[in-house]
Amino acid sequence: MTPEQRYAALVKALLRKPRVTQEGTGFGSTSLKVKGKIFALLSSRGEFVVKLPHQRVDELIAAGKGRRFDPGHGRLMKEWVAVRSDSSEDWIGLAGEALEFVGARAR
Repeated sequence: MTPEQRYAALVKALLRKPRVTQEGTGFGSTSLKVKGKIFALLSSRGEFVVKLPHQRVDELIAAGKGRRFDPGHGRLMKEWVAVRSDSSEDWIGLAGEALEFVGARAR
């Protein structure tokens, strides 16, 4: 399955949830949003990117499951993790964590 196909399946599943939309772009890619705030996207490099608490991002990086997301300006984002397209990491599980995290913070 390509990263685009994997992401499309994830989008289809998450758009069924309340307040989740896919509108506009974020970081140059089509993104998933909750209450207008981005929580997940597929980067132009084919990486799955989610916004999570800083500590959770650190855990994923330490476990070798991702890297800090760089939107292309050389500035690493402390609350964003990029997971390689060939990773066996559970994208839907990570997206659920991100949805909960961003949804709780969005007002």
